[in-house]
Amino acid sequence: MEEKLLYKIHVRGRVQGVGFRWSTVRAARNHGITGFVKNMPDGSVYIEAEGSREKLKSFVDWCIKGPGYVESVTTDPYPPVNYKDFHVAY
Repeated sequence: MEEKLLYKIHVRGRVQGVGFRWSTVRAARNHGITGFVKNMPDGSVYIEAEGSREKLKSFVDWCIKGPGYVESVTTDPYPPVNYKDFHVAY
């Protein structure tokens, strides 16, 4: 079984008000990723994404292209917390 990793991802740019969170939910589920996505007060989007290294790489590549205008994507690895699904957090 592949090792599961958790990435804390910050997406900056024009990523609120363009359907980014809901598109992220679809993309995460399509990539086999668990975790959540959340709008932040500073206009960015925060994602906790859990999955294999290969699936996370593909998902981060999607985040870079994502809907809206993405200026930057940063990822920080953390120990997994075993999310069961992927959802929008408020």
